[in-house]
Amino acid sequence: MSENKLGDLDDGMKSRRDVLVVGAKTVAATAFASTLGSRGVLAQSNTNSLGKIMDTKAFVYTEVQINVPFEKAPWGDVNRAIKEQPGFINKTWLAGVKTNSLGGIYAFDSIENAQKFVTGYFPAEAGGFGAAHNTRIFDATLVKDASLDIGSPHFGVAPRQKPGAFVYTEVQVNAPFANAPWQERNPVLKQQKGLLAKTWLSGLHTNTIGGIDAFDTLENATSFALETFPQTAKRMNAAFYTRVFDASLTEEASRDMYSPFFV
Repeated sequence: MSENKLGDLDDGMKSRRDVLVVGAKTVAATAFASTLGSRGVLAQSNTNSLGKIMDTKAFVYTEVQINVPFEKAPWGDVNRAIKEQPGFINKTWLAGVKTNSLGGIYAFDSIENAQKFVTGYFPAEAGGFGAAHNTRIFDATLVKDASLDIGSPHFGVAPRQKPGAFVYTEVQVNAPFANAPWQERNPVLKQQKGLLAKTWLSGLHTNTIGGIDAFDTLENATSFALETFPQTAKRMNAAFYTRVFDASLTEEASRDMYSPFFV
């Protein structure tokens, strides 16, 4: 795509973004006013979250089917609108490797607020880009112990270092997480080259099993996604979904959203 076309796309997105942000603020005003005090505490807690366990009850994964270099994404406008959504705790932005897709992994204070987000606000946001999208909700309460055991910042474990990449995985199985052998799996994952932390994911209503994994480098993340994880899915005799994201591109935007990976 030429620079002129990219510039036109960026300008168009910004204008749609302005309309979307105004609409989102209007819709969320009442809820935001009633939760402002507690949200202020959450924001402060998230920026000082080392050693603390956050009150996360649900995770949301999103990805918008668009090709936009992250430096051209209007993330400032998007961040302001998302911060006003009921129950929002934090977001880590995700920038697709080779695809330039835009997405994120979010923490919410309840399943109900996560559902409101994916059925209300987010379709309008993706529509502002004129793009199809993918959303998933995960029950965070089920995976807390397993995630803490493997250093998840989403539950307050201090990051060892800034991640260079993220890998999202989801296996097409129906397996209640209570029966998942994470105690056997975690020691193996801890030996994975470059793995810094993992947040386990358990699909709401589907019981799919997956994770958002932080890696030190894009090279190690890609190796895991292309070589290691397919073998895991093969042993489970299941189809799977993997995505690799460049964390170095999204640090500033993620910090602004209280990302636990960039404290």
